[in-house]
Amino acid sequence: MHSSAADAQRATWRAIPGSIWALGFVSMFMDTSSEMIHSLLPVFLVSVLGAGPVAVGLIEGVAEATASVTKIFSGALSDYLGKRKLLVSIGYGLAAVTKPLFPLAPSMGWVLTARFVDRVGKGIRGAPRDALVGDLAPPALRGACYGLRQSLDTVGAFAGPMLAVVLMWATGDDFRLVFWVAVVPAFVAVALLLIGVREPDTARLPEEARAPVRMSELRGLGAAYWWLVIVASVLTLARFSEAFLLLRAQSVGLAVALVPLVLVVMNVAYTLAAYPAGYLSDRMDRRTLVALGALVLIGSDIVLARATGVGHVLLGAVLWGLHMGLTQGLLAALVTDATPARLRGTAFGIFNLAGGAAMLVASVLAGWLWSRYGAPATFYAGAVFTVVAFGGLALPPRGGWRSARPRRT
Repeated sequence: MHSSAADAQRATWRAIPGSIWALGFVSMFMDTSSEMIHSLLPVFLVSVLGAGPVAVGLIEGVAEATASVTKIFSGALSDYLGKRKLLVSIGYGLAAVTKPLFPLAPSMGWVLTARFVDRVGKGIRGAPRDALVGDLAPPALRGACYGLRQSLDTVGAFAGPMLAVVLMWATGDDFRLVFWVAVVPAFVAVALLLIGVREPDTARLPEEARAPVRMSELRGLGAAYWWLVIVASVLTLARFSEAFLLLRAQSVGLAVALVPLVLVVMNVAYTLAAYPAGYLSDRMDRRTLVALGALVLIGSDIVLARATGVGHVLLGAVLWGLHMGLTQGLLAALVTDATPARLRGTAFGIFNLAGGAAMLVASVLAGWLWSRYGAPATFYAGAVFTVVAFGGLALPPRGGWRSARPRRT
């Protein structure tokens, strides 16, 4: 029985298109670069540039909201052009060329500018890349394809902080030198994208050329899609920027050079959960796994709110990563399930715009709660928002969830 399951898993891996594997490795290298910087950035802002929790929350919130606003335009443009790889390449390229801004930063304003430009790059690539995965993925393997890309992305998300820890130790806590090293994998990612990803043919008839977004079509996306946008946005309110996990670790006494280990632990859990969750979601209702992820996030918030030592923070980080693995790739698969291919980029753009707005509110609110009432209040508020999102998953939209269920062939 075990051998049969293993054989099925290997067959699934072999059936996943090579371009999706390549996109996964592109994400891995870019995330390695980004997380080498971001795992140290909150502490750099606070200890070197003199920022406070509200400033950290504002910088992170503005950065993520910028990415999400950009995604709606890039997603719609990729639908209009019928070409996604071009926009994906521009987005990754912009992110790569802005990485040197971080080691050069002399002030908080410079960091905000660097994060802003970097996230514009993320926004340009995000929705077209997610839609490209949907274009490339066989319908029966959709969850596995999104899970694989997310899992490889998250390998970079723990490799980056691990490299940051090693380099901080080796250089005597030289933040700027670590930021310079992070430039290298960003350019490796761009090279791999240009060489290894082949876009499927998406012929467009001349009469189809028109405005990329029309209100009649947005209304036609369906109740299941719009309800999913609302539920995912509330869940994003619950999972504010991970910068606050790093600040929580520092607040219970973890040494500055070791703070990135929190993201290492979190992203190992994320990586181990993402592909199995996607694989399972092709065989059962995806919403069940997302709901389980919400319950895990509530547990994480409670642990982090009550943390009195490093061990508690690491446990909270593990649970946080597990919840990410159970939700992020599956939410993307649910968007693909619920939308037609010709509007897939637009659908991801709107989905990410709503999530980015929620992330801005969540990060600023988290920083304010932290400054006013202390760290526990931030995480208890996250738990409350997660309960609301869980309720939204349990309540079906008008017309039910039929269009948002896995499509088996």
